[in-house]
Order: sequence, then structure tokens, then C-alpha cells
Amino acid sequence: MKNLSLAEPGARMSVLCLGAHSDDIEIGAGATVLGWIEAGVKLDVHWAVLSATGERAEEARGSAEAFLAGANTSEIELLSFRDGFFPYQGAEIKTWFENLKRRVDPDVVLTHTRDDAHQDHREVHGLTVNTFRDHLMLEYEIPKWDGDLGRPNVFIPARLQTMNRKIELLQQHFASQRSKDWFDADTFRGLARLRGMECRAADRLAEAFHVRKVMLR
Repeated sequence: MKNLSLAEPGARMSVLCLGAHSDDIEIGAGATVLGWIEAGVKLDVHWAVLSATGERAEEARGSAEAFLAGANTSEIELLSFRDGFFPYQGAEIKTWFENLKRRVDPDVVLTHTRDDAHQDHREVHGLTVNTFRDHLMLEYEIPKWDGDLGRPNVFIPARLQTMNRKIELLQQHFASQRSKDWFDADTFRGLARLRGMECRAADRLAEAFHVRKVMLR
């Protein structure tokens, strides 16, 4: 398996992180973001959660601040689109995306994957692809009872300490989700172990992504 690097220690990289709900980015790509910062990449991050209100907004901000501690720059944007109804709010969300592309021009976009079973996640994916046509897009995965995990084709290994930190922050900041039977350390570590096995990661852990198109020079 060929190893490629998006950014070396000391290099700057701008990242747009998009999540439909308050914990999506952290679940799908939290170890990757933490790992880049730990490696010394100078990250400029725009972190946007499209449905974050009330308690969930407080959780989203606190978690984002924790995950982005050490980033070169960060901007956290929380919106209030109605959870579960994204396909029926398409025009309003599309308008927000059109405004977003005039504000950010990232090197990398982290977003939901196309075949995610959650309707809000698919809506965000479709509008991300429609809006950021010429950008490198890493589509993250979120485990859930739907059983919609696919066959990702890009793997980013995580150190054991980094994965433990990701799980610790998830459990610390999202008290509203602890009652869900899938939201626990075993789920997150189990998926990371499976993806780590698939890419033979040094610490046996990884996050995985779908990439539809990439140009190599």
C-alpha cells in the first residue's frame, strides 16, 4: 500500500469540516484532526455543524474547541437547521453553502459519505460535492444501527494515544448521546481497529474515508 502525505510537520493546511449534527465530525474524523495537530501541521480550520441548538449547541462548541486546541486558526460555525428534515430544507441549506464557498477555499474538505443511511448526512454530502467541485474531499463514516458502513478506500492511521483522546473527548462532551446503545467506546474503538487492520496501521488503529476523485502529480 502506497503511503502519501497531505501535509508535513510545519506546513500549513486549510481544512473545512462539515457535519450535519453536533458529534458527526468528531466521530468520523476526530482522530485525524487531532493527529494532524499533534504532528505539527499548522491547521487553519473552519468547523461547521448544521444542526446544533440548545444543549446540542453547547456540546458542539465545547467539543470543537477541545478537538481544535493547538490548531493554527479555527472558526466554529453552528447553525440551526431542523434535525431530520434536511432534504425538506434543501433550498435554505443550499443558500448557506453558496455563501460558505465565498468565505472559505480549503485544501481539504471533511464531510459525510454519499451512501450514509441518514437523510441529513446524505443532504450535506450532496451539497458539499455540488459546492466544492475542485477540492480534495475526504468522506468520513459514522457507525449506526442502519448497518451502512461501506468499503472506504483511504485510510489515515491513528496513534493509540490519539484514538484514546478522541474517545475520551466524545464521552466527555456529548452527555446527551450516552443513552444511545451505539454511542460508546467499544463501538468507536472497534471500528478503528477494523480499519487499522485493513491498512496495517502501526498502532493497529485508523480512520477511513471515501475519496471519489483525486489528482496526483
